[in-house]
Amino acid sequence: MIHNLVEKVKGKGSRIVFTEGSDARVLEATIRLFQEGILHPVLLGNKEEIEAKAKSLGWSVDGMEIIDPMKYEDFDAMVSKMVELRRGKMDEEACRKALYQTNYFGTMYVKMGGADGLLGGATYSTADTVRPALQLIKTKPENNIVSSCFILLREKESLVMADCSININPNVDELVEITLQTAQTVRQFGIEPRVGLLSYSTYGSGKGESVTKVNEAAQRLKRMQLDFHVDGELQFDTAISKEVAQLKAPDSPVAGNVNTFVFPNIDAGNIGYKIAARLGNFEAIGPILQGLNAPINDLSRGCTADEVYKMAIVTAAQMFMDI
Repeated sequence: MIHNLVEKVKGKGSRIVFTEGSDARVLEATIRLFQEGILHPVLLGNKEEIEAKAKSLGWSVDGMEIIDPMKYEDFDAMVSKMVELRRGKMDEEACRKALYQTNYFGTMYVKMGGADGLLGGATYSTADTVRPALQLIKTKPENNIVSSCFILLREKESLVMADCSININPNVDELVEITLQTAQTVRQFGIEPRVGLLSYSTYGSGKGESVTKVNEAAQRLKRMQLDFHVDGELQFDTAISKEVAQLKAPDSPVAGNVNTFVFPNIDAGNIGYKIAARLGNFEAIGPILQGLNAPINDLSRGCTADEVYKMAIVTAAQMFMDI
């Protein structure tokens, strides 16, 4: 999948801004991206600090673009634009203070057309990456929320899990929107979605508020004119095992063959994808943010340089998709 995305973005001049320019993992990944000509990295931070960090690791950032928010020549124009966007919520002083932080600066840089997308989170929390995006980039007109998914790869097998990092306890409306956003993302990355809404119950075998929520979301989706198959509520074994599916949900269009899993809450989602990655030896690509007006993506603070490299390619590829 990553090879196919490289073919899509290489040589297109995609400008991706990295909010943690002095982080060793970010440096390793962006130097590789720059040298391979896949995209144009824009590193944020103190130029001398970034150059010194690269040199201490035996690398060079010669020829790479570095922007220090404290010395940015169009900073006042950026402040004015942010005041306009945050009118009534943040005054000029608050906007100026926020823009000295690379997460806000990078997001405004994308908003003003300086870059095509942003990748952050190597040291910032998810909230510190998503909050500026919600405030400045905002959701697409048809979306009410931002959600996330992970693509899990193992040899020729591809699975998708959502929402694992954004929505803590989504309601029925939000579960429906997460499902629709995730199915769209799945298709964009060349996977045909077969969606299962997960629960500790299959077709009413268990009771509880969470079961009712997932079942209602599944029924609402089934009433829509969708061009993909979806079912729920399903237990994980019913979703993944053909043998169990024959016993518990023999008439389901997806049971036993689900490749896109929608979890009832962030506890289940976050634990689920990490179990798959750590015990199932899947490579987890993400979180890929869904529903925003521009490609803005978050990294896990435990990410590796290779994960930064691949998420940067995903972010660049989203430029050429209906994100």
